[in-house]
Amino acid sequence: MTKTARAVKAAGVVLWRSSPYYDGIELALVHRPRYDDWSLPKGKLKRGEEFPAAALRETREETGLGCSLGARLPSTHYRVDGRPKEVRYWAAEAGTGRFVPNAEVDRLIWLPPTAARRRLTHDRDRPLVDALLRALED
Repeated sequence: MTKTARAVKAAGVVLWRSSPYYDGIELALVHRPRYDDWSLPKGKLKRGEEFPAAALRETREETGLGCSLGARLPSTHYRVDGRPKEVRYWAAEAGTGRFVPNAEVDRLIWLPPTAARRRLTHDRDRPLVDALLRALED
């Protein structure tokens, strides 16, 4: 009898701010050197942690910024090392703080939504940009 692999549970945000450079918003993307990818801030839940708390914690850990969670965005589902993974996302307006590069995230960039969509490494992350824009229109 084979045991079914337990799903990895994670939470993240599409972090945005009003652009200081033009009329519109910018989205934060993080570069993870371990995977050499551009991604949205996210990470695994700790034991007993709720999804929203994990989203806030991971955002602070990866970007150095606090944030305010807004609308719930779609979740993504994919496999990592043969295990199913679910990542629940929220729209999140950036708060205060300062990014400091570390072993997990070595770069943070702010891009307009169209450029952010192009820069994201994984196709599964791109619809989250559109979902954020729809949520901000409401």
